[in-house]
Amino acid sequence: MGPRGVESVPWLLLMESTVDGRKPGQKCTFSPSARGGVEESSMKASGAGGRAAEGREGGGPVGAGRRAGGRAAQPPVPFAPPVRLADLLASEGLGLRLVAGGPGADLHGVHTSEMADPFPYLLGGELLLTAGVPFQLGQTGPERFVARVAEAGAAALGFGVTPVYDTVPDALVAACERHGLPLVEVEPGTPFAAVARAVWRLMTEARHHELRRVADGQRALAAAAARPDPVPAVLHAVAVRLEGRAVLYTPEGGEYAADGRELTPDEDAALTRLVRRVAGAARRPSSAADSTGGTRLVAYGLGTGRGLTLGLATARRDEAVQRIAETAMVLLSLLTAPHQGADEATRSAALVRLLLGAAPEDVAPLLGEAPWTVVHARGGGPGAPPPALGSPLVDAAADGTVRALLPAGREPAPYPGWSLGASGPAAPGDLAAADAQAARALRRAEAAHTGLVRHRTGGFAALVDAEEAAAHARALLAPLAQAPALPETLRVWLSLHGSWDRTAAALGVHRNTVRQRIARCAALLDADLDDPETRMELWFALRWG
Repeated sequence: MGPRGVESVPWLLLMESTVDGRKPGQKCTFSPSARGGVEESSMKASGAGGRAAEGREGGGPVGAGRRAGGRAAQPPVPFAPPVRLADLLASEGLGLRLVAGGPGADLHGVHTSEMADPFPYLLGGELLLTAGVPFQLGQTGPERFVARVAEAGAAALGFGVTPVYDTVPDALVAACERHGLPLVEVEPGTPFAAVARAVWRLMTEARHHELRRVADGQRALAAAAARPDPVPAVLHAVAVRLEGRAVLYTPEGGEYAADGRELTPDEDAALTRLVRRVAGAARRPSSAADSTGGTRLVAYGLGTGRGLTLGLATARRDEAVQRIAETAMVLLSLLTAPHQGADEATRSAALVRLLLGAAPEDVAPLLGEAPWTVVHARGGGPGAPPPALGSPLVDAAADGTVRALLPAGREPAPYPGWSLGASGPAAPGDLAAADAQAARALRRAEAAHTGLVRHRTGGFAALVDAEEAAAHARALLAPLAQAPALPETLRVWLSLHGSWDRTAAALGVHRNTVRQRIARCAALLDADLDDPETRMELWFALRWG
């Protein structure tokens, strides 16, 4: 049956106007009197869950015309893995039917449009949904429309049956077949928003699956690294997870260790070229990647100083594969580092556990006994070696600050030419707070030109630098300086919780005098003395001033 007439309907409901599905019978809203066409709307996979309407045909969206020369856009890198069209077709309750093309397309998002030419609004990889309004109004034909959609790089076209057309037009089916664009029929009563929700749900499920794969892969690699023969065990674990081959190459290009399926001659030659390129790089670590015959090839230079290179071959290209490969590269770099003594090996083991998600409380016992002391040091002049603080756990920052972790039993001592700030004793889970304590103590040491300052305990006041607090108090209370009776009256009044009678008795004045002085303080300070935060700040200022 042909298209339904729209001349007698002042407002034809065509575009889904609510994302939450409160109007399930509507696909979009359109006015046949609007000359510029109807508004574009889309739901792209993103952290916010969707993208707002992009604009009208007359003005064009932000970023329109980004495909110079009419070349099809490449699908953007998705927030989540793409959804297979076949999985969307299998979703229950949508009533989707494939009428042209195959179900193997990857969907990176969903876009709804009744524009005669949606090309400027597409990024590539979308399932484009339409009810065929441009065909019915004679703005364009199926052949031209499909050609532009395919040129924009859309993954598939969805056609909503009713209220404009009772069936999918044969000309549209033929055009999609010619251009290799899958065509999906959306049955009456299925809002386009429901299709977009289904795509987003499938993307979320795929993302969770990817994260589980990464976590399982990292656990397997951690277990392999703890074996007596860790290097072959890690190579075996990564080869299994990548469903391919993992090879550790010597600087000369020979195989140091390997595991997984055998490579074809073409794959082996391509991977060897990548390894040579990485091995010859002036700066390590580095990496290079290539593809041959559907196999992804990657080479990672290990930053161990021994010139070893990790080569990987896999048919999988998802994000989980990349994360697992990068974890294997870090582990093998640590495991193959030369000349590790017992202490270095212990620190490497602690680093590996931290990288794989262990809590500081679980790793700290490998490095020393609690409680810990954090020390910040600065001084010594340009190029001076860091001070000997009695611990190998030292970090020298670019600004000249040296931070050190001292386990139980090691106390910091002044070091000639350096200013030191030390935290209080801290458990492994409180090291971040101890780091802040050491930073404040170092500032006090530099201000007082003292070799070593330790963190003071004693409530919130101990967290404030005395000189800075005094300067702030003088500035805050400056309006009261001309009348010495005002600061004292304010201090007593605050200490007595705002009691007029008790303040008057303590000062030996009439209660009306107290009221007048407090009112004068509020006016001079331009402050609301009924506000507890204002009272608190003034109390600290009076204490430090």
